[in-house]
Order: sequence, then structure tokens, then C-alpha cells
Amino acid sequence: MRTSVEAILLVQEHNHPHILLLQIGNTFCKLPGGRLKPGENEIEGLKRKLSSKLGANSPNLQPNWQVGECVATWWRPNFETTMYPYCPPHITKPKECKKVFIGHLSEREYFAVPKNLKLLAVPLFELYDNAQRYGPGISTIPQQLSRFQFNMIQP
Repeated sequence: MRTSVEAILLVQEHNHPHILLLQIGNTFCKLPGGRLKPGENEIEGLKRKLSSKLGANSPNLQPNWQVGECVATWWRPNFETTMYPYCPPHITKPKECKKVFIGHLSEREYFAVPKNLKLLAVPLFELYDNAQRYGPGISTIPQQLSRFQFNMIQP
């Protein structure tokens, strides 16, 4: 079974929480992360993927990734693109398990984004119930984060 991990990176813009998304082309958005190597630890694999996708080229500017708790687990039962928040009972060997973690950022970070991607800060209210634009996984992030309380820091 393939295992992948993604991170919800929260930032504050205009006193409102935003999620960092990577945009491919002009349409498709995804959370930063990717597939794990076989037998790789989820937390260490997520840190590796974040560094490869967003880490600056300079060793002095490498972020110190702090990975928090898992907020969602999605299952792909077959080779279709659809993922479910549960593994259907008739599936004995799902094809993929994707776990979504909270990534904690320090007050100031430097990112290097590949040329084929754009880094977007999307407000939580825009994600809510917007599966047509962001897909079923990303559009449920506000509900996944509703069990947390955020303290916004005034600059």
C-alpha cells in the first residue's frame, strides 16, 4: 500500500488564518507533501518532503519543520482518483493511505518554490464548502481544524 503525507501550514494574513497551498498551473491546488519511501517514518518523511518542496537552497535558511498531530486520514480503495475519509468495509487491501498533519511554522520563514508551482495563502473561509475549486480533501480543512483554538498574534 502506498502511503503519503501532507501538511496544513497555517499563516496569518490580515488577522485571519490562511492555509498555504501549492498551485500547479492555474487550476489544481494541493497541500505540500508527497509519497513516503517504503518503511519511512511519517513525521520524518513529511519533513523530508516539505524540505524538498519548500526548503530554501541555502543551509542557513532551512526551516525547522515542526509537525503536529494528524488531523485526517484519507483512503484510496482502488486506482480511481477518489479518496474517502474511511476505508470501505469491502476493501481488504486499499491502494493508498494519505495522512494530513498540522505543520507549525515559526514567526518568519523563507521558502523556495519550484518554478512550476505557485505558493498561495488561501483564507479558511474560501476553502469552506468549496469542493468544486479545491477538491473534496482541501475543502474539508476548515472542519478538520474546527476542534482547535487559534490565537492570532497582533504584530
